[in-house]
Amino acid sequence: MVGTATEQQSGRKSREEQMEAIVAEHETALLRYATRILNNPYTAQDVVQNTFIKLFKHWQEGMKPSENLKGWLFRVTHNEAVDHIRRESRLRTLHEKHAEEERAACPDGQNCPGKNEDRKQLVLRYVRKLSDREQQVMILRLEEGLSYREISAITGRTEGNVGNILHHAVRKLSERLKEAGVA
Repeated sequence: MVGTATEQQSGRKSREEQMEAIVAEHETALLRYATRILNNPYTAQDVVQNTFIKLFKHWQEGMKPSENLKGWLFRVTHNEAVDHIRRESRLRTLHEKHAEEERAACPDGQNCPGKNEDRKQLVLRYVRKLSDREQQVMILRLEEGLSYREISAITGRTEGNVGNILHHAVRKLSERLKEAGVA
């Protein structure tokens, strides 16, 4: 692949120096090759970098480049590029399938599960900006679905006080959501 035993013994350059020399000699040609396969120079850089990383992992101290090195580098670059294309194709297929499922689940684009969930998260973010007692009552009512009586028993407040706190908290929340352009 990259060197023979006799070549290993006769090499006096350090491993890093040899790697730098190999990269300098082959990088441009490998980048050109990978770019043609991928039609993307940035992705080609990643592919060629992976090729050199594999070479570095296999390269042992004292090895010297053999005649087969250039062919090995091109073969590894090709395999890395093909693997990248396959990986991207699988991801694209998954994204398209997910988008299709979302369109099927919400054909009108309005009352969709994802949109309602996003709204819920936004409302909960604004709930966290209320006072502690307002947060407590709102969460028990909205998230847990508890009655005024159950909230009263948990918080130690009267049912009337729970209703009053809830009323003012909802009012504040509504105003803040309107200001944010959500409600």
